Formats: sequence, C-alpha cells, structure tokens
Amino acid sequence: MSQAEAGERATNFIRNIIDEDLASGLHKSIQTRFPPEPNGYLHIGHAKSICLNFGLAEDYQGQCNLRFDDTNPEKEDLEYVGSIQRDVAWLGYEWSGEIRYSSNYFESFYQYALELVGKGLAYVCFLNAEQQREYRGTLTEPGKASPYRDTSVDENRNLLEKMRAGEFKEGECVLRAKIDMASPFMCMRDPILYRIRFQAHHQTGDAWCIYPMYDFAHCISDAIEGVTHSLCTLEFQDNRRLYDWILDNITLPSATRPRQYEFSRLNLEYTVMSKRKLHQLVNDRMVTGWDDPRMPTISGLRRRGYTPTSIRSFADRIGVSKVDSFTEMSILEAAVRDDLNVHAPRSMAVLNPVKLVIENYPENQVEPIQAPIHPQNEDMGKREIWFGREVYIDREDFREEANKHFKRLVLGKEVRLRNAYVIKAERFENDEQGELKTIYCSYDPDTLGKNPADGRKVKGVIHWVEASKAVPAEFYLYDRLFNVPNPGKAEDFEAVLNPESLVIKQGFVEPSLADAVPELAYQFEREGYFCRDNKQPGLVFNRTVGLRDTWSEQTKY
Repeated sequence: MSQAEAGERATNFIRNIIDEDLASGLHKSIQTRFPPEPNGYLHIGHAKSICLNFGLAEDYQGQCNLRFDDTNPEKEDLEYVGSIQRDVAWLGYEWSGEIRYSSNYFESFYQYALELVGKGLAYVCFLNAEQQREYRGTLTEPGKASPYRDTSVDENRNLLEKMRAGEFKEGECVLRAKIDMASPFMCMRDPILYRIRFQAHHQTGDAWCIYPMYDFAHCISDAIEGVTHSLCTLEFQDNRRLYDWILDNITLPSATRPRQYEFSRLNLEYTVMSKRKLHQLVNDRMVTGWDDPRMPTISGLRRRGYTPTSIRSFADRIGVSKVDSFTEMSILEAAVRDDLNVHAPRSMAVLNPVKLVIENYPENQVEPIQAPIHPQNEDMGKREIWFGREVYIDREDFREEANKHFKRLVLGKEVRLRNAYVIKAERFENDEQGELKTIYCSYDPDTLGKNPADGRKVKGVIHWVEASKAVPAEFYLYDRLFNVPNPGKAEDFEAVLNPESLVIKQGFVEPSLADAVPELAYQFEREGYFCRDNKQPGLVFNRTVGLRDTWSEQTKY
C-alpha cells in the first residue's frame, strides 16, 4: 500500500504526522511497537492499540515490535506472556523479528542510570514512601527538596552500586531523577527511576534486585529498538515530559530519536477496562476467569465467537483521536454482526423446546430435506436437514390466541416450518403444572419449499428440529456484564453486575452440529449468532450476539 493509499484508508492525526515525517525525510521508514505489561490478559482496548501500531506498520511498509515492558516482577507472570502472544497472533498480526523484553535491556538501563548520576541528574533517596508523598507537594502547592538531593556524585554512584548489590532492604531507598520539585507536573517532581525488589523475574531470575520504573525503561527501550513513533493513550500525556527529559539527558544508542504521541483510550459502555478491576472480577470469582465470554478480554471475546475481522473492523469504525469519550457497545456488536451475517453458515437450534406432533404425517418416517447453508451465498452449498412426525419448536412460537401482529403458530391457524412444510395447529396439551406439553398439528404435503404448489401464502415462518435426530445441547446466553453504562463510576462495583448476564438453556440442534468446530460461528436462524465453546466438554454453544440490537430499545439506567 502506498502512503497515499494509507492516508485514504483512514485519515487521522497520527497518519498526518507520519506522512509529514516521511515527506520531510526525518524518517526513511517507520518503526512502531506494541508494548504490553505482562500483568494481565489483553482486553478490547489493547486491541485498538494493536490494530493501530501493527496496522500503521503494515500500511507504511514499516516494522512493529512486540515488546513486553516487564519491569515489575511482583505482578507479572508467564501465563500473561503466553496469552498476549496468542491474542496478537489471533488478531492476524506478525511482529517484526524476535519477541522483545525490556528485561533484555536491564544492564543498559543500569548504565544509563549511572550516566544520570554522573551528570548530577539522579540521586539515591532514603525518604520512606510516606515522606516522599509529603515532600512531593500537591496540585496547588510545590514540593520540597529531599534532604538527600544534594548528595555528591561519587556518593550517589557508590549508593547505587550498593543498591544493585543488595545491601539495602526493600523500601529503604530509591534512585530518583533530579528535575524540578516546583514543576506544575507531578511526574517531573524528582520521579523514582529505580526501586529495590527482592523478587525473582520471569526472564532474568534472581540476577537483579533493583528494577527500573516503567517511565524510565519505556523510553529507553524505544530508543534501543529504533522506534520512530511511540504511540500511547492520553493518560501518559503529562509523562511525555519525563519521556523527553530522560532521552534528552542520556547518550542515545542510535541516531533515531523516538517521539511520543497520545491518542484517546477506548472506553466501552457496560464494561470496565481497568486491569485492577478486571483482576477483581477474576479474583472475586464474579466471572469464571480471564476468558469468561462476558469479559472484555480478547480471549473472552474469542471464546464468545467474535472474529479477528470483526474486532479489526471495530477498531476502524471508532477511529483514532484525542477526544476521550465512551463508545457504545452497539458499535462493537454491529461489527461482529456485520461480519457473521456474511460468513456464518445457517443452522437451526431450539433453545426452549416443546414437542410438536404432526398427526397426518406417516409414523416411523423421516425424510431428508435440502436447505441452503447461506441464503445469500449459493457457493456455500446445501445442508441436509430431516423432517418427521415429531419435531421440536420453541415454546414462545405458539399461542392459543393472539392478535394479528403475532406471526407465529396460533391454534387453528397456519405457519410454515423453515425450509419445510406448512402446518396448522389443531390442539394442544398441558402437563400437570399447567405448562405447555405437546402441540398437535396437521401438515399440507404439497407445500414443501419456498413456492407451495397451491400458491397459498403464509405470513409466519418458525424454526424447528426433527425430534428423532435432534442432538441435545446447552446454550449459554451471554449478555452485558453490567447493567449500567459506566460501571467504573459505581460506588459498589458488585451491585451493578447484571444478574442476567448469563442464562443457560437446554435444547436441541440439527444433527450436523454434533461435531461443530469450537469458535466457528453459526447463525441459528431466528435466534442469533452462536459458536461452540472452546473450553467446556460436551456440546455447549455460546451466544455471540443477537440478530439485532435489543439494548438500544431498552431504557438505560
């Protein structure tokens, strides 16, 4: 794709910056990176960043690294490292070269820390955490200098070496940058660069007991890797001053100087994006795990039946800007619905079954019927369904009496069974509890197919499954995890959980679905889009999304 084509594809302020940088000769090519911290599973907000960073590299024929910013071993785990790699690959992206880790550069970080100490721009501080907060000041009052701020260069170098050697306790001291305690930006008031942690690291083991802070390591990692455009979300806007200060005051490893640009993060209605709150959902067992299909994680969306194409399409639809806002869940759902409408094969499933007996159909006879796999795509071919004397329909599709707006089965009236015959409800039976047990019907043998021989038109069409060949299945009807648009602002996090976020039904599917492939989406006609669960044993289908947006018709809380 040419630069002009890339601009036409999705113009935004970041593409404009890249176009100017390439046109001016500042860069011959672009280098981006996706730099997750391996302290949780990726969510849909990360997917936006993945699509942006990898997408720009693809469009401009540049490179994009996958780098784990692994500077905090207390919260990191190899489980997260593996899940992140799988998510990026599943979305359809390939990273440039080998996977990178900030921990690969730990020795370089330390040498740059020594350089700052040697220039009198960093010092070892023995204030405890509470004292540091006190000295830091407030948004309206400047901070005050640490009593250790003017320690000599030689003494600071000696103290930093002792920190590395493990001669101090955790929390006893930190390495701080010497910038400006009166700065209006809190991140510039002598921020911490290194802290002591006697914690084994998943990549370096016990080689280190001091670990760099994210803000110190991130910008240097970008410089080491030759990143040209370092893209992050708006909450790091003030931190760009620290990003630039560090790079301005060290000897850069290459001629390429990274520049940081911020865009708005994704805020999605009816869910949360905070890793802390996602951890809380998992740890407090409000969900079954990180890949629970109600979670906004990429693994949860995948298990629910979302496709890489739908998520990439969603990222294109919401675009890139500097305006913080909430994105409607309906936009995400529309993206997957539009994708699956084109590609998902059709099938029939009855989620709330009741038996229907066709009394004038021959006993012990079952006949095959050819039905389209996709009504708008003949190239997908036909599928074989079966018809017999007894079938299952959804109990909501029958009423003893109904007005003219009810276009399903009514006592004494006709309806068509999808891809099959016209039937007429003659009578019904209830069980001892007064619940509908069996519907008795007659059928017209001359009405098979879309063009009945007698030319009779029937308004209603309902789905069904032949009883003798029907395969039992469970259906997990997932809905939004919270019942308020912005659950992150709720005082009681648990109180706004949606009690109907999961409803389980026992029903039947066509026999061809007995061996359904996990994650492969189907449209269950008149019910919605479903896929077989990729984790649970047995035949379990997860509802991906309904055929239409029903939440927009409800009153929002």
